[in-house]
Amino acid sequence: MINEENNENREERKARREHHGRHGRGHHGAKTFRRGRALAFYEILIVKRDTLKQQLDSPELQSIQQVIAGELKATEAIMNDFKAAFELDEISHVDAKKED
Repeated sequence: MINEENNENREERKARREHHGRHGRGHHGAKTFRRGRALAFYEILIVKRDTLKQQLDSPELQSIQQVIAGELKATEAIMNDFKAAFELDEISHVDAKKED
C-alpha cells in the first residue's frame, strides 16, 4: 500500500515536471527560435554583401560595375531595415568587426 502511494506520488511529480518543462520552453522557445532564424538570415545577407563588394573590385566585372554597385546599395538598405525590424542592435558590433 505504501509502495503504491509512493509510486503514484512519483508519477504525479514526474508528470508535473514534464508539464512545467514543456510550458516553460514553449513560452520563450518560439521567440528564441525566431531570433535565431533572423540572425541566420542576416548572416546570409552579410555574405551576399561581401560577395558584391568583391565583385565591385573585380577588374573582369568592370563593365557591370554600376549594376553591382546598385545591388550592393540595395542589399545594405535591406540589412539596415532588417536590423531595425527585428531589433538586432547587437549586430552593429558584429558587422563592424567583420569589416575590419
